[in-house]
Amino acid sequence: MANPNIVAVTAIYGKTTYAALTTTLSTVLLANSASSGKVFKINSIMVANIDGTSAADVTVGINTAAGGGGTTYDLAGTISVPADATLSVIDKTNSFYLEEDKSIVGGASANGDLEIVISYEEIN
Repeated sequence: MANPNIVAVTAIYGKTTYAALTTTLSTVLLANSASSGKVFKINSIMVANIDGTSAADVTVGINTAAGGGGTTYDLAGTISVPADATLSVIDKTNSFYLEEDKSIVGGASANGDLEIVISYEEIN
């Protein structure tokens, strides 16, 4: 599991993934498998509360294993998202690289109240 050299890039693909969050805080939202030969540049992580009346808490982190079984380091730890509001967890001013055999995991305090959108570049 080597970290790919991004000086020798052959392709960059813009990608977006999304999910409705559950109360399982360790749900894998985006994974970069071991020996993928890729680096993901995470450009933004947005969380929207689609519940019209109640706030919900979000937790998002980086896990040291692609499958989510490693140690998680929080990017956003139990942050309240008001009803009908959006939280910017990551944007272009604080983007980061997700290396091989790492994942982004997360969850919410209420099933189905929060939706997450992750925009990233897959660098080959």
